[in-house]
Amino acid sequence: MMPESQNNVLLTYFIEFFIQDWFASIPIAFCAIITLAVAIDRAIYYSRNQRDLASFIRRLQQDLEQNNIEGATNLAKQAGGLIGLMTEEGLRLMKHHTKNFSSAFDISSSLYTRDLEKRLSVLATIGATTPFLGLFGTVVGVIVTLKLLGEQGGQSQQVVIGVAKALIATGFGLIVAIIAVVLNNWFNSVVRSFENDFQVVKLTLLDYINSQNLSSPKNAPMPPQQQPYYPAPQQAQYGAPNVNYPSYGQANQPQVNNTRPQTRIIPNPPQEGGYQ
Repeated sequence: MMPESQNNVLLTYFIEFFIQDWFASIPIAFCAIITLAVAIDRAIYYSRNQRDLASFIRRLQQDLEQNNIEGATNLAKQAGGLIGLMTEEGLRLMKHHTKNFSSAFDISSSLYTRDLEKRLSVLATIGATTPFLGLFGTVVGVIVTLKLLGEQGGQSQQVVIGVAKALIATGFGLIVAIIAVVLNNWFNSVVRSFENDFQVVKLTLLDYINSQNLSSPKNAPMPPQQQPYYPAPQQAQYGAPNVNYPSYGQANQPQVNNTRPQTRIIPNPPQEGGYQ
């Protein structure tokens, strides 16, 4: 444990850094306040939506096994939270989007996932930016210290003290960055846990759909195959052209015989007496 005098010295150095190096201390302090606000907001939001998924899924399966859709809907409303909302949405999609239930459910779950990931990018940005802000404050502090010592002809002890004060900016930035990165990783793991819960609800509803054969339409009888229609040949009348209809598999055009039947001409019988 550090002596009390050293603690007082560090506190004094920090106060001097915060006042003198305001160009670095104020942005880092602002990032620290934002990190704290985002952490409180996300922690409250996640804790309000946490549910016991195992017991909820067991009760949901019991209602679905009994085809009690109304009871499953009431169970989802009683559960509340994101799990209850996603279950209600899944039961609604099961009625109206049976064939493409999986894709419709994924669309709804992605919308809730966006709410879960809200403001987490702020923590990632702070975790990546504040170390550079602290390094910038340190560089500027070292430059100013060396300039003053060069003008006043200071000793080596004063140089060391000036560099130590300048390094406080780097330490302050690293502390804020470490806290932001840790919180960001923890909250992302919570988001993945919610996504896994959504998938469990989805698989439970898909199992019910498959068990009830709701995803595939009933087999309708196939229409009978129609045979090609050929008109019955008509009996050729005397003096009409003979039409020969082809058999199945031949050309579809009828063959017409334009040959007319020959008429036999009988000469008139000679009359008695004849011509003289």
